[in-house]
Amino acid sequence: MSNVFTRIKDSISADIHQLLDDKEEKNPIASLNNYLRQSEQQKEKVKKLLQRHYRLKEEFTSEYHHAQDLADKRYKQAQIAKQANEADLYEFAQTEYEEYDRRARRMKQARENAVHQIEQLERSYKEMTHKLKDMHLKRMELMGRENVARTNEQINRVLHGDANKSIDRFSELEEFIEKIEKKVNKAYYESTFDQKIADLEKEVMNTNTNVSTENHVSQ
Repeated sequence: MSNVFTRIKDSISADIHQLLDDKEEKNPIASLNNYLRQSEQQKEKVKKLLQRHYRLKEEFTSEYHHAQDLADKRYKQAQIAKQANEADLYEFAQTEYEEYDRRARRMKQARENAVHQIEQLERSYKEMTHKLKDMHLKRMELMGRENVARTNEQINRVLHGDANKSIDRFSELEEFIEKIEKKVNKAYYESTFDQKIADLEKEVMNTNTNVSTENHVSQ
């Protein structure tokens, strides 16, 4: 089982930069998110394996105590039968004692092994957890850098890349407005031309009339 944990830990500890440099991926952040999701799934599998090993340790402990209790019981019974010179009872109890004693020692060793394995697996699991946390923090840093890069790209596009196009659009708009203004002014001038001529004609007629009147009075 330790080998399983080692392989999973090594898989999660793979170099992220290789993933980010993959030319086939259009969005490295999306690839990193997918990689982290897979790593979290592996982490859950490891957690379940660790929990199963805890249960195995408890089962070994239970079997050890059960076998030890029976071994102690048969040992006492064998001593009683021996003192009573009951050979058959003694032989049965002694045989049972030896069997339970071997089982108890076996389960005790299995429990000790399980405890040692759990300690190793817990260290590996914690190391894996820290590694994943570092990866999540690294992703946040990369997302920040990506956001700055994309923002600067948009700014540069406005200030430099699309500046000439923007200027051309403004120039075209100004020319269009000037044409409209000329048409409006021309239409207004034409619409008021006749009125202006009529007003001038009245002024001229009034002026001529006033001059004639003055000349008549002076005579």
